[in-house]
Amino acid sequence: MDASYALLIAATLNAGTVLAIASLGLLINEKAGIVNLGAEGMMLCAAIAGFATVVATGSDVMGFMAGIAAGAFMAAIFGVLVIWLNTNQYATGLALSLFGAGFSAFAGITYVQEKMPERPQFEIPFLTDIPFFGPALFRQHPLVYLTVVFAGALVWFFYRTRAGLILRSVGESPESAHALGYPVRWIRLGAVMVGGALCGLAGAYISIIYTPLWVEGMVAGKGWIALALTTFATWRPARVLLGAYLFGGVTMLQFHLQGIGVDIPSQLLSMLPYLATIVVLALISRNPRWIRINMPAAIGKPFYPGS
Repeated sequence: MDASYALLIAATLNAGTVLAIASLGLLINEKAGIVNLGAEGMMLCAAIAGFATVVATGSDVMGFMAGIAAGAFMAAIFGVLVIWLNTNQYATGLALSLFGAGFSAFAGITYVQEKMPERPQFEIPFLTDIPFFGPALFRQHPLVYLTVVFAGALVWFFYRTRAGLILRSVGESPESAHALGYPVRWIRLGAVMVGGALCGLAGAYISIIYTPLWVEGMVAGKGWIALALTTFATWRPARVLLGAYLFGGVTMLQFHLQGIGVDIPSQLLSMLPYLATIVVLALISRNPRWIRINMPAAIGKPFYPGS
């Protein structure tokens, strides 16, 4: 098989990992009944935090930790506003996204021309030498493989553990969970912060590994696609993973087509990921009963413990 197809598969896994990490974080939020539209802003702030940290320390691990901390911190602010002060979840999320875009652009002005240290080449010994499959599957950053493991662990957590059952019950009927003595607000805040941390990790991955540089607005709508993916996957972690790779493949397809000389305007090719998002959501919305069956019953609804 042509080596270009192996490179396309490798690029698809790389691009899909960004969407998968962010989408799984947003899925945790929504399983607890909270909708956070601020993923784009959190990812942008995490991207500049991670990039700046790697430039200063030379450590990818420190960069990822900085991105996680930035995402969790912004999510904590969002959580306090919507869970304790009962602000509108959708308006607050949009405000967070706009704030993140503006703040990251301001904070990143001095880092536009900065370069990170030489990047290590990741590969799995012996497996990387397999024709076609080696370059396609076994030369990825470790986080690509950890994301797949995490998606499987999340399935086990949601459907095989008591903690996962409690989290889902908070998203289905917070009043019932509160009546049983569970701290609904704190559980929701924990879910929101974990989701924010994962969005932060996705943002840091973009600036450290995916495109090792900083450019204003470099997340380029991936936060919104990740948000759409949770609905596309009907709130199932395994489907989120598959959907992320599907959208990652669509994103990389534009470069592949340009590389093999297909005469299509670049503007049209750049539209492909967003066009695919609209088409998929339009197809899903044709069956609202299917969405209602799968989505958490209390998603987006405020909870008042005293009522």
